[in-house]
Amino acid sequence: MKFTAKQIAHILEGDIVGNPDVEVSKLSKIEEGKEGSLTFLSNPKYNPYLYTTKASITIVNKSLELEKEVSSTLIKVDDAYKSFSKLLEFYNQVKNNKQGREEPHYISSSATIGSDEYIGAFAYIGENVKIGNNTKIYPNVYIGDNVVIGDNCVLFSGVKIYSETEIGSNCVIHSGAIIGSDGFGFAPDEKGEFKKIPQTGNVIIEDNVDIGSGSTIDRATLGSTVIRKGVKLDNQIQIAHNVEIGKNTVIAAQTGIAGSTKVGENCLIGGQVGISGHLTLGNNLKIQAQSGISKNLKDGEVVQGSPAFHYPDYNKSYVYFRNLPKMAQQINKLEKELNTQNIDDE
Repeated sequence: MKFTAKQIAHILEGDIVGNPDVEVSKLSKIEEGKEGSLTFLSNPKYNPYLYTTKASITIVNKSLELEKEVSSTLIKVDDAYKSFSKLLEFYNQVKNNKQGREEPHYISSSATIGSDEYIGAFAYIGENVKIGNNTKIYPNVYIGDNVVIGDNCVLFSGVKIYSETEIGSNCVIHSGAIIGSDGFGFAPDEKGEFKKIPQTGNVIIEDNVDIGSGSTIDRATLGSTVIRKGVKLDNQIQIAHNVEIGKNTVIAAQTGIAGSTKVGENCLIGGQVGISGHLTLGNNLKIQAQSGISKNLKDGEVVQGSPAFHYPDYNKSYVYFRNLPKMAQQINKLEKELNTQNIDDE
């Protein structure tokens, strides 16, 4: 796709300094800009690159005062960083605005699909599935029976949605994510062998949820595993059966949450965090990376460590952790001095 400076300036409501007809078809960092690319400048530290970049168009702040001539066409806006972000969002919308149905694909005769849909090749859509308007189903997506998906959703290639799952509107699910597979439920019998407990519940994902590549969300044993509005999940996250994640909570990669734990709203959870089952975690929490959570947490707590404890206490303790070798040497030295003194006293 190609865009002219005039088109970009119209989208951003900016002023053009240079050639309004120059075209760009790719994005670049300002220090690596090449002809035909678009870049931006917001950090003054990178100002020198404005005079050497080969990028055809550069988005800059209106407050910028040029020290010398530039070869790039400039688009002046109030906030270059926000404008570039807006342009990226527009670019993604245009790029992902696929429509139609590719062949081959399978859609059950009992499924209902809204308007402006995109169904990629080798997609499978099962019985009684309901899909809203302007939803994009990329190639090799599997959607099981009785699934409900809202409007304006995107399911990228390789996503697997098991039966009975409910997904709201404006959700994005990235490649390799698996939604609604069986929860990890087994019980030992009299022989000590583990027998599977049927997982008869489902997964409910509310509106405006993003789920990263390779993440898995298990169906409930009974009832529902629930992901509330606005939740953002990074790649390779495991959400176990009957977990509930409160609205607008953000979770980084490789975090695992065990069964039946309830996580509150507006929480920030770092990467590689492990959370035990059957816990209640409050709202507005901050859990630092690689923490292990084994007890309930109150609203607003900030924790770190494994097992995790109060963040300021962790920082104080870490000072001692780092100094343990030096402290051990000092203790050994004191012991030798005391032993020598005892011998002299004798």
